[in-house]
Amino acid sequence: MTTTNIPSYALDLFTDEAIVEPYEHYRVLRDMGPVVWLERHQMYAVPRYAEARAVLGDDAVFRSGNAVAMTDAVNAAMQGGTIASDGDVHAHLRRVVAGGLTPRALRPIRETVEARAAELSSHVVGLGSFDAVTDLAQALPLSIVPDFVGLPMNRRGRLLEWASANFDAMGPANERCVASLPKVTEMTDFAAEIVNAGDVLPGTLAERVLQAAERGEITEHQTVRLMLAYVAPSLDTTISAIGSAIYLFAQNPEQWQILREDPSLVPAAVNEIVRFETPIRALGRRAATDVDISGASLNAGDHLLILYASANRDERQWDRPDSFDVTRNAAGQLGFGYGAHSCGGQGLARIEIESLLLALTQRVSRFVLTGEPVRAVNNAIRAFRSVPVRIETNTTNETKGSRGK
Repeated sequence: MTTTNIPSYALDLFTDEAIVEPYEHYRVLRDMGPVVWLERHQMYAVPRYAEARAVLGDDAVFRSGNAVAMTDAVNAAMQGGTIASDGDVHAHLRRVVAGGLTPRALRPIRETVEARAAELSSHVVGLGSFDAVTDLAQALPLSIVPDFVGLPMNRRGRLLEWASANFDAMGPANERCVASLPKVTEMTDFAAEIVNAGDVLPGTLAERVLQAAERGEITEHQTVRLMLAYVAPSLDTTISAIGSAIYLFAQNPEQWQILREDPSLVPAAVNEIVRFETPIRALGRRAATDVDISGASLNAGDHLLILYASANRDERQWDRPDSFDVTRNAAGQLGFGYGAHSCGGQGLARIEIESLLLALTQRVSRFVLTGEPVRAVNNAIRAFRSVPVRIETNTTNETKGSRGK
């Protein structure tokens, strides 16, 4: 129940309409205060940038272990992985896989990613018209992440379905959440089968996890959770960012031209894409002690929803927050998290998105929408289900110009 110094918001943030068009809700929440009680969801929202960053940075007070999802049942099921652990346990679990995620460890895969990005960009240029989600955004991560994690070649057919369900489960106990639970169970069973069979690719994150289990460093339950930890996030978040990127550049062709003229801006563009269309809209934390957040008094045990997507549009932090600008310094965006629980797989995600954008800048002069984009409706992930586009290249532009003479 809300304390007297915290305003209340009555609307549901997880209706289809609010998921597709959330930003007016977020603006109202930010204007209401640094912490707002969500009557419909019986938890607190943290909608502003400064407070969201402070909460994410204080993992001693704001705990993840029983709080990342919005329901107690899902939080209980998530125990044992990096996302749903704290303190020494969290640090230990991160160390199990950390060696495979360092910049040095990722160097060998960069060439593979760049080569596949080049092949994929050539393919879509050849198509001329395509769906930026199914033909591009999904295609690159699906060709990289399962191999990188080390999943067996014959067990990958339902990864996208399971990953989407994983994020739906993190929302409130609505129809989407309830419908996702059997698929989440299937994904967990899949990981358990892999662990029991030891059926992973050599030299991968999955093999690293199994070796830690053999040394007795992690329990069987933790082994299963770690096997899942970098599959769903590494697929859906990257797919979201790539799909959003093509949509944004189709809507803002002058920004694409800036990027083509100065490809050194690609890393900054990735930050701006993630800021502007934050892939994971919100995750939870729970106060371990009584605490004050910018004048809002919270009690130990209070459940908070950190609105990453709102914080990344906070006018108190960003100049022209609702404008997409690849020259902006958006390095402080919270789309990859912040603090002890910042995204462990963001290094690979950045390599994928950057490689694809760089490859496309060399081949594509313009993206043009050929139909109405369709948003995916998911409790946690902001993404498109479809973005139909056609591309113009220097060749097509020159051809059109010659025909017009």
